[in-house]
Amino acid sequence: MSDLYDTHEQGERVKSWLRENGSAIVMGLVLAFGLMFGFKQWQSWETSKRQQASAEYQVMAGLINANNMDAAVSNYEVLKSKFPKSAYTPMAALMMAKARMSAGQDDLASKDLEYAMEHGQPEPVRVIARERLARVKLSQGDADAAMKLIDGAPSSVGFEAQFAEIKGDIYLAKGETEQAIENYQAALDALEEGVGNREFLIVKLQELKATVADAAIANEDAGGGDM
Repeated sequence: MSDLYDTHEQGERVKSWLRENGSAIVMGLVLAFGLMFGFKQWQSWETSKRQQASAEYQVMAGLINANNMDAAVSNYEVLKSKFPKSAYTPMAALMMAKARMSAGQDDLASKDLEYAMEHGQPEPVRVIARERLARVKLSQGDADAAMKLIDGAPSSVGFEAQFAEIKGDIYLAKGETEQAIENYQAALDALEEGVGNREFLIVKLQELKATVADAAIANEDAGGGDM
């Protein structure tokens, strides 16, 4: 007798297997389609949230430009309460901090910068918030707090010149001229020609009677242009 089942017996075995496992197959299909539908719904919801957060951010920017701070603050609070995980919210915090600093509201600006430093994404947003907060602390006369912020940065990649310059400002505020010169020079060295505020750094160094090759070159170029 052949080991192969005849067509009828094979059919009966398939039916028997389906009776035993059919419910599991159906359930698996239901779950698969349910997960697919749920993922699509989640994607749609996330897109909607991004669009709403973007709209609130744009409205807030317009209100700040129109000098309507009360209404801008209202939009800012909406962003923080309804879209705390959106990348637009820490960006809004940076914008609000800048507006409040211009209005002389440094304490409120500090809170906004702390928020951006904690929630900012991508990482450079956090670094920018940290550097600006350090400058606020320094302007308030708290040089130690400013230095603690700069020294506590997880990374300064891409911001070496800015960090070195503010450290120079901090040392200068503390009366430590040599360290200030060292950091101003480091900031100058980190900047390529024509990038950033090289001229301002040279002025700072010159005011401290520092011997700076770049400063001498700059002066020679300026003098040569008059001839």
